[in-house]
Amino acid sequence: MKKFVISGFYGLGNTGDEAILEAIIDNLREEFDNPDITVFSLSPERTAKEHNVKSVYRAWRKENKEKVKALKEADLLISGGGGLLQDAYPTKFLFGPLPYYLLIVLLAKLCNTKVMFFSQGIGPVTSGWGKFLMKLANLADFITVRDQYSKELLHKLGVTKPETVVTSDIVFAFQAKEDRSGIESLPLKGDEKLVAVSVRPWFDRTQQFEDMAGVLDNLIEEEGVTPVFVPMEGHHDVDASEKVMSYMKHPDKTVMLGKDFTPNQYLNFIGECEMTIGMRLHALIFSTLKGIPHIGFSYDKKVESLLKRSGMWKYSADLDNIDVKQVTENAKAILHNREAESLTVSKNAEGMRNEAKRNLHLMKEKFFA
Repeated sequence: MKKFVISGFYGLGNTGDEAILEAIIDNLREEFDNPDITVFSLSPERTAKEHNVKSVYRAWRKENKEKVKALKEADLLISGGGGLLQDAYPTKFLFGPLPYYLLIVLLAKLCNTKVMFFSQGIGPVTSGWGKFLMKLANLADFITVRDQYSKELLHKLGVTKPETVVTSDIVFAFQAKEDRSGIESLPLKGDEKLVAVSVRPWFDRTQQFEDMAGVLDNLIEEEGVTPVFVPMEGHHDVDASEKVMSYMKHPDKTVMLGKDFTPNQYLNFIGECEMTIGMRLHALIFSTLKGIPHIGFSYDKKVESLLKRSGMWKYSADLDNIDVKQVTENAKAILHNREAESLTVSKNAEGMRNEAKRNLHLMKEKFFA
């Protein structure tokens, strides 16, 4: 029996990260016979129950002996996936995502356990302390990243010792289960032209909310769409969605999906829509998986990288340069040519699904051959 420890941003209610975890666990069980899996989670009881795994509290406040025990017994620490190694959020000495995840890696190596950075997106890393800490990433035995930009950034930051391979986000290997709870929860007649909308807070910036409102009002007036806000990180995205509505002329023509659905339920809901307009990376990944054409507002290189791979970058915009009139025209072009655009997205999704599965194949080849 192979034993794995999974370290990531788990148990905090972020749909994208929970989708990553579900995809890793499902694919480990597909590739290995009855694997023993322990997840470091901020909500260990919930994580253990939802995924039928062992779980240890992820932060340093407690259960440190349990962390060490799990790592000592593991065949492999899976660090990832997702954007763990970045200092966009405050990083002070040992506080922040970058020192946390790298210290877990250091602890694993002290326990003589192999380490794989798994399907990660790297950066931004701009602080002097962050760049210094990144040298610890050379402790990894093998790295897969979800885009070429991440590989190039690792090399620029001096992470050159482990072999690094570009694959794709493991959520492209998400194993969907049929569930219509999302759409059935909404007060719909059934003939609406649904557009999934995903917005998130991004530091103190608000212009994108006003821009999104303008685009949605235009599409309501000119195309008769029904925008449905999909809050993929609880109250944070609910608040952001309400800010967009506060700028709209027609907020009464919009709908808000509940904030407590599972990744699988959000995925299936997005699959019921005509298109997606959004910021959240995994809302755009869900759209790609379901062959739903999409427009992204890119606030980070990871979003731009995904949109280029899905074939939708030509319709999308950088967060700081959103032209409401142009984005409206792009959305109308997608709606009027939806079948062809859906085929493009589906074809590109298949390639990324194969690349996502490659994360597991490479793991087996490097550590369990």
